[in-house]
Amino acid sequence: MSRPTEKTEAGEQIVAPGVKPITERDRLDWRARQPIAPKRNPDAPQKPCDIGLFDMEARRQIDWIDEAWKGKP
Repeated sequence: MSRPTEKTEAGEQIVAPGVKPITERDRLDWRARQPIAPKRNPDAPQKPCDIGLFDMEARRQIDWIDEAWKGKP
């Protein structure tokens, strides 16, 4: 009777009856759904995008339409 096996870091192991072996595709799908983390410090908090158009902390907030019409009749 042939039992399904799967290769792991510890070697080839028998899969319990009724359990589907984890395929390379399953591993890649799981990995693709994980959030991207920096390699040097994976626990580092993400910095806010506070440059240019997304700078909500700037001291001078202007409306670009008002700035474009500044000085025009």
